[in-house]
Amino acid sequence: MIGLGGIMTRSELVGGLAEDNPHLTIAQIERMVAAFFDEMTSAIARGERVELRGFGAFTLKHREDRVGRNPRTGKTVQVAQKAVPYFRAGKELREWINKPSPGPVPGIRSRTG
Repeated sequence: MIGLGGIMTRSELVGGLAEDNPHLTIAQIERMVAAFFDEMTSAIARGERVELRGFGAFTLKHREDRVGRNPRTGKTVQVAQKAVPYFRAGKELREWINKPSPGPVPGIRSRTG
């Protein structure tokens, strides 16, 4: 289930996994989801590429320092270099979301029936 505005929260993800895996407790699923995101976050922070075949890849993009502009005052400000996370959708995900009427994701059991 996806909440209002088409946004899936972490708790909705846990709830969906719990529906699909009644043999696991909510606490077990929450630990697995936390471990998954913690490992992904750590790998990306170390500068590693995290690739989930068919879904996409997460990497870091490095932005050089630059001169920016304060939108309120219009004054120029120095913006320090930084690293930002970047996601690139995989081929299967792009193809699936661009179908005229995307049905269920291949290989994923539908929750609607």
